[in-house]
Amino acid sequence: MCEEDRVPIGWIITTLKEVCKLKNGYAFKSKDYLKGNGIPLIRISNIGEGQVDLTDCVRVIEDPEYENYVIYNNEILVAMSGATTGKFGIYRDDKKVYQNQRVGKFEVLFREVLNNSYLLYILFSLKNRILKDAYGGAQPNISSIKIEELLFPLPPLPEQHRIVAKIEELFSSLDKGIESLKTAQAQLKVYRQAVLKWAFEGRLTNENVKEGELPEGWKWVILIDICNIKGGITKGKDYRGQQIVHLPYLRVANVQDGYLTLKEIKLIEALPSDLERYKLIYGDILYTEGGDKDKLGRGTVWKNEIHNCIHQNHIFRARPNSENFNSSFIAYYSQSKAAKNYFFKHGKQTTNLASINLTILSNLPLPICSLWEQNQIVSEIETRLSVCDKIEETIEASLLQAEALRQSLLKKAFEGKLVAQDPADEPAGVLLERIRRERESMVVRKGVVGKGKK
Repeated sequence: MCEEDRVPIGWIITTLKEVCKLKNGYAFKSKDYLKGNGIPLIRISNIGEGQVDLTDCVRVIEDPEYENYVIYNNEILVAMSGATTGKFGIYRDDKKVYQNQRVGKFEVLFREVLNNSYLLYILFSLKNRILKDAYGGAQPNISSIKIEELLFPLPPLPEQHRIVAKIEELFSSLDKGIESLKTAQAQLKVYRQAVLKWAFEGRLTNENVKEGELPEGWKWVILIDICNIKGGITKGKDYRGQQIVHLPYLRVANVQDGYLTLKEIKLIEALPSDLERYKLIYGDILYTEGGDKDKLGRGTVWKNEIHNCIHQNHIFRARPNSENFNSSFIAYYSQSKAAKNYFFKHGKQTTNLASINLTILSNLPLPICSLWEQNQIVSEIETRLSVCDKIEETIEASLLQAEALRQSLLKKAFEGKLVAQDPADEPAGVLLERIRRERESMVVRKGVVGKGKK
């Protein structure tokens, strides 16, 4: 993190293993999980950014065999593998809990030398280095040995207390600002849905719409009435002995809720005839077969972003069968709460995901009006949502700045620039060495006493 000659007087550069130990948990079996009462078990999924959440934790029977894996109040945990690898949390509860395998627990060896909260902030500042090591292989996996070997600056204990107090004061103000920004983000989502609701009730172009009724000249149709709907190409076909071409194709990951993510476009083996069969054209509306419940179906307009691009079988495309239908009008309705509720109600559901088939998509009910009014509504929607987009960009930039500020504060703290030094503080190196000698002396004395008893 920094060199020995660049730290303030009284500080030392040392390794984590000199003052703490990273201990792995017990390999509890899923068959031993209890449905009712028992001791909460902290797994990697329970560790968030800076906290430990027991809301959805499983439970196991209390057993003396597990006593060495009890987590105590104020102990720091880290997710050592899986999707949440590298997340740190501090357990703040007196309730007895157990530590599962691949949950790392930092045990401070010398509490006279190291403040637990100071350690937590040090770990946050080291996070990028830890993650770089963790994601070096095929599967994210943290090495306890590598973490323990990391260097960090250790100030005198009283200064650690002052640093922690100042960080928490500054972070508290920062967190309040971040909370306000996230509240604004949530309000924007509500407003977006309100705009879509008003649009497809006809309220953006007609002030005299009666509650629960479509405006005059509107009617309900199903998607198959106004669009040609087709699935995409299947990956992994056997083309041995046939002439093949390699074509760019869209996957589910490329189709988001109202926009496309095209940074990574892969190629797929196909026959020359598949290009004509599956080629996307300007104005096609893209729907995903499955995904997160709140994004199911989606509905995104293709605008010829990639030449000769086709789509896989997990993406449906709806192509308006007449110039009387505006693709954006259909796509915006597909992103509305009403459409999402339809997909969710009729689709296949699992714990966090859902899926639809061609039949369900084809029978999506939607209101339709004249092309002139469709164009007017799309214009009204985009005018309002463009304002939302600008505000969203500002919020995202502010959130990034807040995170950068957080890192800047940590950097200043661990360079000794956040709080004043006190010459009266016992230097960290002196204290650490004295405690080591005292403990070594106690071990020796115990050994001598033990021999004398024999």
